[in-house]
Amino acid sequence: MELLCIQSQEHPKLPQCELKAVIECEEMEATLNVITEGLVIVSGISEENIDEYYQILTRRLGYTHEVHQILKTSNVSDFDEDILSLDWQDYIDENFAVRVKRFNSDIDTVAFERNAGALILEKCNNIKVRLKNPKSLVRLVAFKDIIYIAIEKYHLDKKHFEDIKPHKRPFFYPGSMSPKLARCMVNLSRVKAGQLLLDPFCGTGGILIEAGLIGCKVVGSDVNWKMKNGSAINLDYCGIKDYRTFHLDVRELKMYEKVASVVTDPPYGISTSTGDIDGDDIFKEFFHAIYDNMAEDAYLCMASPHYVDLNPMIDEVGFELVEQYSIKMHRSLTRIISVIKKSHTK
Repeated sequence: MELLCIQSQEHPKLPQCELKAVIECEEMEATLNVITEGLVIVSGISEENIDEYYQILTRRLGYTHEVHQILKTSNVSDFDEDILSLDWQDYIDENFAVRVKRFNSDIDTVAFERNAGALILEKCNNIKVRLKNPKSLVRLVAFKDIIYIAIEKYHLDKKHFEDIKPHKRPFFYPGSMSPKLARCMVNLSRVKAGQLLLDPFCGTGGILIEAGLIGCKVVGSDVNWKMKNGSAINLDYCGIKDYRTFHLDVRELKMYEKVASVVTDPPYGISTSTGDIDGDDIFKEFFHAIYDNMAEDAYLCMASPHYVDLNPMIDEVGFELVEQYSIKMHRSLTRIISVIKKSHTK
């Protein structure tokens, strides 16, 4: 069985790599097939696992807009026959809408939606078309001449990422990371629900919020007591219960248990405060302080400015660089997202 993911195209690599990381850490028995940028199919899923995997992806992913279960892979010439071959009573509850998404295809979107709707009605009793807020959504995805016929069984809530933007939280500070990127970084760290995640530069708590929302236990610390208190206010506001925050310099960090993952955006630039640490020393001190607080094989996902070379520091401490991505922020700054694994030998 197969799940179809319609992804954000705001970055060429992050959406696919986030999905791959979730499949890896959740130990899903599935294969990732990239059809084109923005369209990925997760295939080889057993009937026994399909619902569980579907719910995990809709609960976790940040850079994916929609997830649908593929019912049939068709093409333009066989489309009518394939639509009629499906038992739609098994998938539609009371009312439905058909929506078409195109990738490198020139099919007539409105015509295909209307035709599919009419054919489904022909096959079903006691259901209606409802264009606004339908109970069931039939998603047709056209790629060249291929048409994937799919159904949305579980909804991925994109609205969350708008509702919880930094300036909409009770405590705000300029330069806070977007919720979508924070969620992606949490996922890149391969952490699972119930495991402990640490952000030692927690700021306003954006990373902790996203980790908490997917079921992680979270711990945050900051050298600035105002940030420590502000992040707690934001965590409470977002309904996160299993958290602790500390007013602490990262160099003094001694965790009460080793963490499964570290996700953080260390301060840099003129608007930041880092006590008595300056420049690249922030990152050097951080790597040394964090190593012994991480469980074996734990992952660290962090942001850094393009002008800081992390590689010598990573090698010196005993970490292994797994993957790295760049995000253009503005003319003078590119943000580097690094995924780093703790090695067995230091």
